Amino acid sequence: MYSKITPQLKSLCFVVPALLSLQAGYANNIVNESAKINVISNSALLQETVKGKVLDENGMPLPGASVLETGTSNSVATDIDGNFEINVAVGRTIDVIYMGYKTQTITITGSTVTVTLLPDASELNEVLVVGYGKQAKKDVTGAVSQISESQFRQGVNISTDQLLQGKIAGVRVTPTSGEPGAGINVNIRGVGSIRSGSTPLFVVDGVPLTNDGVSPTGANVGFGASAAKNPLNFLNTSDIESISVLKDASAAAIYGARGSNGVVIVTTKKGAKGKAGFTVDSYLGFSKIMNKLDVLSADEYRNAITDPAFDHGGNTDWQDVIFRDAVTKNNSLSYSKGTDSGNYYVSLAQMDQEGIVNQSAFKRTTGRVNVAESFLDDKRLKFKVNLTASETKDSGVPTSDDGGSDGQLIIHTLMANPTRPVFDETGAYTNFNMNAHYNPAYLLSIYEDETRTTRVLGNMETSFRILKGLEYKMNLGIDRSVAERNTTIYRNLTDRSTTGRYVQGNVDSKNTLIEHYLTYDFLTGKNKFDVMGGFSYQKFETSGTSFIVDQIGERGEGIKPSINPGYRGVQSGVSGYAQINELQSYFGRVNYAFDGKYLLTASLRADGSTRFGENNKYGYFPSAAAGWNISEESFLKESTVVDNLKLRASWGQTGNQEVQNKVTQASYSLTAADGYYLYNDLGLINGVTYSRTANPDLKWEVVTQYNIGVDFNLWADKLYGSVDYFNKTTTDAILFIPAPVLSSTPNVWTNMDGEIVNSGLEFMLGSKIINTEDFTWDLDVNGATLKNEIKDLPVSEILSGTISGPGQSGVLGNIYKSGYAAGSFYLLEHTGFDADGAPIYKDQNGDGVISNNDRVITEGAIPKFTYGLNSNMRYKDFDFSFSIIGQTGGYLLNNTGLNALNINNLASDRNTLSNYSNSGANQSNAPQLSSLYLEKSDFIRLNSARIGYTFKHPSIAWMQSLNLYVTGQNLFTITNYSGFDPLINSNKANNGNQSLGIDYGTYPTARTFIIGATFKI
Repeated sequence: MYSKITPQLKSLCFVVPALLSLQAGYANNIVNESAKINVISNSALLQETVKGKVLDENGMPLPGASVLETGTSNSVATDIDGNFEINVAVGRTIDVIYMGYKTQTITITGSTVTVTLLPDASELNEVLVVGYGKQAKKDVTGAVSQISESQFRQGVNISTDQLLQGKIAGVRVTPTSGEPGAGINVNIRGVGSIRSGSTPLFVVDGVPLTNDGVSPTGANVGFGASAAKNPLNFLNTSDIESISVLKDASAAAIYGARGSNGVVIVTTKKGAKGKAGFTVDSYLGFSKIMNKLDVLSADEYRNAITDPAFDHGGNTDWQDVIFRDAVTKNNSLSYSKGTDSGNYYVSLAQMDQEGIVNQSAFKRTTGRVNVAESFLDDKRLKFKVNLTASETKDSGVPTSDDGGSDGQLIIHTLMANPTRPVFDETGAYTNFNMNAHYNPAYLLSIYEDETRTTRVLGNMETSFRILKGLEYKMNLGIDRSVAERNTTIYRNLTDRSTTGRYVQGNVDSKNTLIEHYLTYDFLTGKNKFDVMGGFSYQKFETSGTSFIVDQIGERGEGIKPSINPGYRGVQSGVSGYAQINELQSYFGRVNYAFDGKYLLTASLRADGSTRFGENNKYGYFPSAAAGWNISEESFLKESTVVDNLKLRASWGQTGNQEVQNKVTQASYSLTAADGYYLYNDLGLINGVTYSRTANPDLKWEVVTQYNIGVDFNLWADKLYGSVDYFNKTTTDAILFIPAPVLSSTPNVWTNMDGEIVNSGLEFMLGSKIINTEDFTWDLDVNGATLKNEIKDLPVSEILSGTISGPGQSGVLGNIYKSGYAAGSFYLLEHTGFDADGAPIYKDQNGDGVISNNDRVITEGAIPKFTYGLNSNMRYKDFDFSFSIIGQTGGYLLNNTGLNALNINNLASDRNTLSNYSNSGANQSNAPQLSSLYLEKSDFIRLNSARIGYTFKHPSIAWMQSLNLYVTGQNLFTITNYSGFDPLINSNKANNGNQSLGIDYGTYPTARTFIIGATFKI
């Protein structure tokens, strides 16, 4: 007859109850390992009751450790002081288990036992952060990957998403620009939506963030608008402890309507038990452009032109004029402490990064306080508070994506005539043909763009253990940001703004969260259950204002309103908006394990959102998964080769609610001149034009995904890894349909039939190649294949990807069409040049005229294979690590070459690329959107490398360590792409449909070297 778990379990409150019971469930299935023990025997006689204490390697008590009589279900758990009491006969053995520590098996020889457990660094015992909890890696049934601080991408990392680059299979991180603070595209397992918005859901310490921008877009002061800054820039990356990526639907479905693009869970640092720690981390970085473009030099230009009037007598490298060697300074201080009842972490950091383009910069100041404490005699009541505040300042340069060359500093720079000097004989900037082309240095002198954002993110989590195994949790969170963007063009020599213009935009955002949920964990024989259910309510409030002031004068002459609010100019363009969105959710999950071998997980979330139509307010998102720990079976349990072998399978559905506010409602345009609007007999309003029809049936995009995977650890982690096959299908795609496509109605947002299917194979292989006291070497490689295909669209095609350049007005370069990959390119087929140097395009329809009707669908932007390789070595006090990333099978449309560097520039007093000049093309032919500008985006890059040395000396008792290091970032790239960087994606969306694989005037990528020191006491 099995004995019951003793009442001491009720005092366990130091760790999450789900983790405590999880440890106890599988004790009789874990292979015994050596550990340091100290057994104190009071008697050699048989004992009915054994009392003991469990300690960690530092002599601190381990609450929640499981103590199990070997081969039985007789088990107890240690209390908050590490004490336990169990009925076991002398001569029998007990297993002592604690997650993250090596299991110890002890033979009972007396009435008192003290056990010291040692940490277990095995991959098998890693604890993963999942939605609303944690799980041991060996018990996870979904596709979940986690990296910790030691695995983060090395170098200057402003935002959280940059840390993931090259580290996790199936996660592709693509910058929109090399500008400090610019946006970043993160795609998990492909592109699953036609609309702009394939960004995963980010959850920071239990608070789901909004993917909406928290800063204003750049105002159009005559050069086109520019994108908002990356909303993830507010977090200090030095505060991050780990990042978990939930890739399949089984893992992500607990977040329901927001999990279709995957979920990224960010966990910040906490204090650790033992001595208090104080850390200072400072580095100095030096950056320069990674790759200059090979445009014609002054002498080459003179030899290439046919009109001597285009020789202005100078010799200028315009890339050298605007690019600079930039400096980054980063200082971070933190204090941490863990006690028997709680832990504390406090940090303060400041980053000051110069961009490699003059005037561009990013500055950030952050502070963080994380506190956890337990109360009551048995410490069943716990509080956790996580609070961070930041202020960021972004100084930008003209980098518009939505216009021609006017708003593009990089475009102006590349096509600037190299025979023009920067200054004339009077010391003034040389005057180009300003209506079409700026002197780049002059453009910088008349332009300012500054964004200031203050953001506070905090949450308080309260938990109360009601009964043994039953715990109530409440999570209150708030994410508050206020941003102001000031864009100025001073009075200048052109007709863009002859008197100067100042535009201020403001955004005020608030995201509030309240969650209540219960967890219940219990054991019945060999059956282990973890049950969780709860309710969540999240409210998103955003408002914004903007205004314009003209006649501000020249730099240093006029006074901007941001400096002097009392300044009076000519005001115009005053506007504002406000909106509220709400999300109400119910969710539940059950984890079941039998005998540590057979695992089942099921979850369901119901989400109700105000973003959707009256007829579809709620969506329901189920998932199910199963796992089989094959290595726990008798035929493998004693294997000296296989430490772990697990088979996983999952299915589930997630949603995408990232749609503009109020799109389910009708909108109107007032056209009556007299201001009177009357209903006619048909119920319509005279003088009113429908600009969007209502659609009360609009609902979530739904992603259905299944996953089959295997995890393995062989030869004591000499080889470990995982392999997954996934199939991810998007249905009910939310699209903006303009009137010409659905002729029966005007513009409308609707769910469209058809599918977007992403499928592929992911793998991660790692090895602890050498693991000795003096020398360790870990190596891992990850890779992912991807096939993307659109199926059964009810319309013939959807176009996106706005192309910029002369003669390209209204031309779109991406196409979404059944049978092809999302965002494939739609181009004329360039076949060469004729005898006169005129380009030849294939006449696809045979009508003898080259037009848009001759465009064909060519290659796609999405790489078919992405990979990363990461190596970490330590020899005594030296450490060396490096990271390599790469991709193959994708293409880029070089819109920069089409617009700024086409061959007919030589006939227009402008520059071109050397290889264009040498191609034999005729200078008088206008460029066309064609395969001439389509290039492979394949590359392999040494993404980062670091070497360090750690000073430690026993005579300096107060110093824990001093690590000095040198890091290189973006050290070299092997590629045939002719642009600045093949890892890029400019935002050229059209009608809310995202563009893919277009490179337009992108701010270049920097190569950076860092000298730093980390000092710990």
